[in-house]
Amino acid sequence: MSAFGKSIPRDLICVFPEGLNKHQALERMLEMIAQTGVITDTRAFLQALFERESIRSTGFKGIAIPHVRIDGITEPTIGVGLSPSGIDFDSLDNAPVNIVVLFAMPSGSDKEYLGYLARVMMSLRTAGFSQKLLACRTAEDAAQVLETGP
Repeated sequence: MSAFGKSIPRDLICVFPEGLNKHQALERMLEMIAQTGVITDTRAFLQALFERESIRSTGFKGIAIPHVRIDGITEPTIGVGLSPSGIDFDSLDNAPVNIVVLFAMPSGSDKEYLGYLARVMMSLRTAGFSQKLLACRTAEDAAQVLETGP
């Protein structure tokens, strides 16, 4: 089984160029997920995403896990963004974020969301796994690392 409990295809993985800010990174990830057709209202999703991040950053210790659970999502979807140089994410610890895992979840999927979140956190905290993921320079390489797991 994949590292995150769900296969993450390469079209849901983005290796960010240097110099992106938090909002640009999230917008790229939204566009990437929207291309799959699982978001029925991208404007509502983006608004919910930015509202969630304005309450408190989801970034901490180099990892950000922004998440949205709204009716406009047709199936649970996880996108991954990688930034070896780091993104200023207004993190709780003020550290740059290198790995962004964006959850797009339907309303009422709390149990499923928590299951995926637990798998993501366990995998990213496994010794060496985050570094292995950050060493990937292409979405294809990252998809392979995610599929084989820690």
